[in-house]
Amino acid sequence: MDAFYASVEQMDNPNLKGKPVAVGGGGKRGVVSAASYEARKFGVRSAMSGVAARRNCPDLIFVRPRFDRYQEISGQIRKVFFQYTDLVEPLSLDEAYLDVTQNKKGNPSATLIAQQIRQQIFDEVGLTASAGISINKFIAKVASDYHKPNGQKTVNPEEVIEFLEKLDVKKFYGVGKVTQAKMYKMGIYTGKDLKSKSEGFLTAHFGKSGAHYYRIVRGIHLSEVKPNRERKSLAAERTFSDNISSEIYMLERLQNIAEELQKRLKRSKVAGRTVTLKIKYSDFSLQTRSKTLPYFVSDANILLETAKELLYQEKMKNSVRLLGISLSNLNTGKKEKKEKKEIEIIQLRFDF
Repeated sequence: MDAFYASVEQMDNPNLKGKPVAVGGGGKRGVVSAASYEARKFGVRSAMSGVAARRNCPDLIFVRPRFDRYQEISGQIRKVFFQYTDLVEPLSLDEAYLDVTQNKKGNPSATLIAQQIRQQIFDEVGLTASAGISINKFIAKVASDYHKPNGQKTVNPEEVIEFLEKLDVKKFYGVGKVTQAKMYKMGIYTGKDLKSKSEGFLTAHFGKSGAHYYRIVRGIHLSEVKPNRERKSLAAERTFSDNISSEIYMLERLQNIAEELQKRLKRSKVAGRTVTLKIKYSDFSLQTRSKTLPYFVSDANILLETAKELLYQEKMKNSVRLLGISLSNLNTGKKEKKEKKEIEIIQLRFDF
């Protein structure tokens, strides 16, 4: 989807259409979650601080995120996907991989299918989407950003190598700013430069990722579209406008965070056993503390009590700017479902 959160806000509020919009917080501790294309022209980007965003664009309009609404719209979009294929692998609320090799429409052209899906999303939901079409997930992902917003790009099998050789390495999905800078220092600017390096050289300089880079620049990416991708964890966190040093205030914030996490768990219909407390101090150092419970939980009170225990585990090093609670070891995997079933059977036997 194109600037998904911001586009939803502009759709729901016509007064925001055509204006620079940022979803997130505009205060001194606020962070931009998403920016409209009007805002991006001023250099406003996601993960940018609210202060920096407003400095770049004084007329920027900040809107608080409404994740329930984004999830609702995301559900409508996925219903469109499933009209074409059951092989849908969501990456987030606004992005997914689709395998249309054998599709429900009997259409042999993935390019035409992408056009139909994008048009149907626009007609039924009112938002624009972009698409990348190619022989594997990696190239499709790169191609999806090529003609944004409201566009698509197809990289046919015979075009793959030339496409990758001409591509700037910073556009390779998985190459972040640090890796990009390191590659540039080595004289690796394009896919062609990357392809000239041996697998041994890339592994020596980039570890396990080196072997990955060696394969993808040759168009090799064997990951299948996984429609039942398991969620590993769920979390909620808050960044505070002022640093907190009092544990009493921290407990108040943790209660709100635990209640928000409970809502997310309920929506996703999952529970978990490992509770993790995330603490970011005023000096930006990060600390996590975890505890694994003998049973699955999703209740806010239990989450809060466990987070309290973790909070008091050791003395605070400094004042705190962010607190978060996450729940992992979820009951979404086969092993966990089997364990849960066994527990239920034992309980039934005892009841009997």
